[in-house]
Formats: sequence, C-alpha cells, structure tokens
Amino acid sequence: MQTTRLIMIVAMSCLLAACASHTVPGNREDVDAGQAYQARYRGPDTGGAEVTRSSYLDMLKCTDGAVLSDNDSYDGKGTAGIGSITGGSPEVLSVGDLLQVFIEEDETLSDTYVINEDGNVRIPFLRSVPAAGRSPRSVETAIANALIADELYTIEPRVSVILKDYAEATVFVAGAVFEPRQVIVGGANAQTRDVERQQALGAATASRRLSTALRNAGGIRPDADLSKVVVIRGGDRTVYDIREAPRGGAFPDPILIAGDRVEVPSRQCFQDELVVPSSITPPGVKVFLSNLAETALANNPAAVPDARDMRYGTRFLQAVFGLNCVGGSKLTNANRRAVLFSRNPITGESVVIDRSIEDLLRDAERDEFNPYIMPEDSISCYDSATVSFRNLAAAFGVVSAAVYVIN
Repeated sequence: MQTTRLIMIVAMSCLLAACASHTVPGNREDVDAGQAYQARYRGPDTGGAEVTRSSYLDMLKCTDGAVLSDNDSYDGKGTAGIGSITGGSPEVLSVGDLLQVFIEEDETLSDTYVINEDGNVRIPFLRSVPAAGRSPRSVETAIANALIADELYTIEPRVSVILKDYAEATVFVAGAVFEPRQVIVGGANAQTRDVERQQALGAATASRRLSTALRNAGGIRPDADLSKVVVIRGGDRTVYDIREAPRGGAFPDPILIAGDRVEVPSRQCFQDELVVPSSITPPGVKVFLSNLAETALANNPAAVPDARDMRYGTRFLQAVFGLNCVGGSKLTNANRRAVLFSRNPITGESVVIDRSIEDLLRDAERDEFNPYIMPEDSISCYDSATVSFRNLAAAFGVVSAAVYVIN
C-alpha cells in the first residue's frame, strides 16, 4: 500500500511538472516572419535552412520618412530651410535670457534686462523691443531705431547687446523618440552654475540645443529618420540632417528657444546603426526583471533588483547573463528559458518572445535572433524542468513518503 502511494505521488509530481511547462506565447504581429519591430524577434528554429539576415528583413520595411508636420501640427505656412553645420550654430535669444545692454554715454538706460514672456525687452521710456528668436546684433539695431523713433535721441547712438546668461527653454518634441513630450532644455542649477562665468560678459550653453531636447525626450528610436529632423519656430520650418550623430561625426545642433517644436519622422523600420550610445540616443535602458525561483548562490543573499539599468545597445542574451540566468549546474540549470516582453513603439502592439537559453547560446546564427533591449522592456527567466520537478517533489513530501515506506 505504501509503495503504491509513493508511486502515485511521484507520478503526480511528474505530471504537474509537465503541466507547468509553458507553451510558446502568441503575438498579434507576425513575429516568425520577421514582421515585428525587430526581425530578431524571430525564433531560432530554422530547420537547417539558410537564415535570412534580420537587417535585410528590417530594410525591406524602410520608407523615406514622412515629416509629421506635413499631416498634422504644421499649417504649411511660413518659410522652409535646410539646416547646416557651416560656421557653427548662430546665437539666438529666447524668453528669460539675460541681456547686458550698453547705450553710448547713457548710464541711465544702460543696464541688464531680461526678455519677458511676450518675447520683448522693456527699456525705461522706450517702446518694447522684440528680442526672442533674434540675434543680439539684430536687437542692437532694433533698440537704436527705437531710441530715434521715440525721440530720445536725434542721432542714432551706438548700442551693444551682449547675451549674459541663457535661460532654460520649454520645447516640444514629437515623432520617433521614446518619450514624445514637452521638455526643458538649458539653464543652470546650483550644481552646474559657474559664478565666475555668470559675472563675466557673454554666455555660452551646450544644453539648450537640439541634441539635448532629443535626449530629454527619451532619445531617438531605432526607426527614426535622422535625415529630416524638423525644427518649427513660429512660421518658419528648418530641416536638419543629423545622421552623423550616432556615428560620432559632426552634425547640426542648433540652439533652441522657448516654444520651438521638434519633429522626428519615422522610416517605419528598425535600424541597427541607431542602437548605440550617442548624444541623441538613450544613455541607457531600464529593464524590469523577474529572476529564477532558484537563484545562483552568489545572488541569493542580495537578491536581484526589480529593475536594472543597462547600456543602450544591450542584446537579449547579454541581459539574460546580467540577470544571472546562465550557468550553474548542468543537471539543474540546463534548458532554462527566458521570456522578453516588449512593445512596438510604432503600432503600440506588445510582443512576447520566448527563447531557450541553451539553444540561443549554441546557435551559430544567434545574432539574427538576439534582439536589442529597448527602454521599459521586461525579462523573465524560467527554471529548468529538473528544478521544477525537484520543487514539486519537495512540496508533496516524496522524500518523507519514501522514508516512511522504508521504515
């Protein structure tokens, strides 16, 4: 009777262990055909056939990129231009900028002024002078003309306008970035403020620029069309080609002002060359993790955090290593599986990718099925069937039952 009971318990444990094995998750997108956001989401089971390169499958979906403003936010009015890196970025003023104004032999009107919310400089006894979106040289001319027009001077005086301090600016970023939203660029805080520079005449900023706005909006996505990045300012629209940015080359990086709109079109395809750390891509990705029920002994005391920051460009297999899902005893740790949860930023569809870790490790074509980790992805590791059986056997008290029978 006891022997029969033991056999039944062992059989039930084996049956439950088999039932606990998961089936391959289904997806609305045709992942197996390479039609998801990354062609690398395909499974590595090729049946011995020659593997089509993932980059080739991605390229088939590429378009020229439609600029967003052609359809929605831009009214089509105003002027259009092509941005250039020739001669550097021109100095342009924005709301909140601090100006040092010198008027020849006039100590009363010579002073520091801030560009107010309506974009003007207000000098005592003088009409408001438009300043936002203009260069200091242009404002100098406008102030000199206003002094004559308001009859404060009969002969046009010499005027000097020096940008003393850049203010932060609120700009709007849309399109193929990870977090399209309103962002703040420029300005200085207690940690970055340099008192000596603040007291000197003149100002410079490396943070009120296009590249900063793109980074603050989560960085450009791998489907971005960097040849047609648009900056809309009032009724003017300028297109910038910044394809050299991810390659470490020189690229146009204009100064932005409050109210600017930045639009990044999408090519509708995944581009490997954009998944690298750069001045316009995410500095890293936060990945949400769910580790094994049986962690490695080295991780057991400290456990594994709920999320981990990884370098942008990290691949699935690298992340699995970082999660401590690889290695250990072959008897209990072989044949583990890992699951990646991601989302197509173009369509909004979620996708779940199931991989056998051992198969992926040993596949000579692993790079074709080893996706890049995107921001906010989630990874879960599953124990092997051996570990699952051992846990179930312990739960049902098989060892105790065996001892009882022997006794």
